[in-house]
Amino acid sequence: MTMTLLWIAVAVVLLGVYLSWTAGRLDRLHARMDAARAALDAQLLRRASVAQELATSGVLDPAASMVLYQSAHAARQAEDEQREVAESELSQALRAVFAEPDAVTAVHEAPGGPETIGELGQAVRRVPMARRFHNDAVRAARVVRRHRVVRWFRLAGHAPFPLAFEMDDEPPAALAADASR
Repeated sequence: MTMTLLWIAVAVVLLGVYLSWTAGRLDRLHARMDAARAALDAQLLRRASVAQELATSGVLDPAASMVLYQSAHAARQAEDEQREVAESELSQALRAVFAEPDAVTAVHEAPGGPETIGELGQAVRRVPMARRFHNDAVRAARVVRRHRVVRWFRLAGHAPFPLAFEMDDEPPAALAADASR
């Protein structure tokens, strides 16, 4: 009888340790996901800010400036539910404005243009990396949250199920070519 109670106590302690370890791991994954989302938000904001600055600089033709400004403004003002669509539209506007290398050359020749185009090129390249880091963190958290033990013991608490950030983040070819100079 005492041996059975001892084994039950050992099993309960081991289960408690495992649940504690799993809850801690899940908490760390959620923290990593939150940090990656903050980094992604910062990169998206930086890209939209530089695009807006470029649109109001007077370097681009009026139609391109208007398209770029409106897309950048919509991306900066978008609510969470519409953010992916607004950021995708900004990517499309950037590709339309910088479809030709001549547009990049025109910005380069303007006063302050090389710095602006360099900053935009960096922002455009960093967004896909930040999104990939975020989506990797989301994927890792989803894997742990799908385990039966995590669901049965509700180790995730009331945290919402992690969602990936899906958007069109293809950089304009002319900016990518300019970055390789």
